[in-house]
Amino acid sequence: MSATLPGPGVLTAWLAATVPAPLVFFEWTHRWEEDQPVWTALWWPVLASPVLAAVLAARQPRRPGVALGVSTLVATVLLALSLAFFRWVVPLTGEARWGRALLGGAALAVAGALTGYAAGGRLPHRARPASRRGYLIGGLAVVFGALLAQSAVGLGAEDSTIGQPPHEYGGVGPYSTSAGRFTAPAAGAYAIFAVGFSPADPDCRVTGGGAEVRTAEPVSVPPGDYGSDAATYSWVATVRVPMPGTWTLDCRTTDPEASYVVGDVPEIRGAVGEVIHWPVGVIWLLGAVPGLLIVADTARRRRAGPMVAVSGRMAA
Repeated sequence: MSATLPGPGVLTAWLAATVPAPLVFFEWTHRWEEDQPVWTALWWPVLASPVLAAVLAARQPRRPGVALGVSTLVATVLLALSLAFFRWVVPLTGEARWGRALLGGAALAVAGALTGYAAGGRLPHRARPASRRGYLIGGLAVVFGALLAQSAVGLGAEDSTIGQPPHEYGGVGPYSTSAGRFTAPAAGAYAIFAVGFSPADPDCRVTGGGAEVRTAEPVSVPPGDYGSDAATYSWVATVRVPMPGTWTLDCRTTDPEASYVVGDVPEIRGAVGEVIHWPVGVIWLLGAVPGLLIVADTARRRRAGPMVAVSGRMAA
């Protein structure tokens, strides 16, 4: 039965194809101001489910019940998890027929399992020792997984935002006309947006209320692509003011032409609205986990290889 379960390599390929791939592909193939509809992301896990089922079923050509049942079940469970990601973690714009997507993907998984089982009977099945290439593949998966995790969080937050902020209250820099001041209509939190290609890691401070200095809290993964054709904005920090009134904004960066404006905090649906505030290192680590599992699995198989060979010689 274990042969029909996905290993770290298969799980890594599934995660890459069903979570960051839909977001990155849409970003590359559409204009920056277009929000991604949810149905464009759901096609990826639905169409990937028969491929996964076929791969798993092909590993057990002599056990049809296990091959078909377990491979279909595993593919359906992973399909449900990927759909849940776009339902509650990154809820993109538009509506989706979640039940139909799950049932359709499960039906395709059955067809894929049948195809994989039929093909598996014609393929040679020999145990191969673990190669050192597993370390290379795992290392690459660690690097790309960390980068893709950060990209998925940023793109997911952008396309899960309600409305198109910011409503400007003032700002600082060549783009702004308010000479470094903004007027807060009420006490509370306000977002600081980088304009255009301004650096996403400014050291912003707000002064007001009797020379009181308040340091803005940076956003770990700044979501961008807000605004219009006139200018684009990225949410880079948040500042909280205790009372309405006029405040002075000072943002220090390495770019003397950088501009920053103050506006309302974006309303982001789903759990991704909180994830963008997690430490970047934690997000990188989550993305690197599949690659680390590949490295660990390679090490385990290479250690087990000599033991299996010795056991075989002793039995002979």
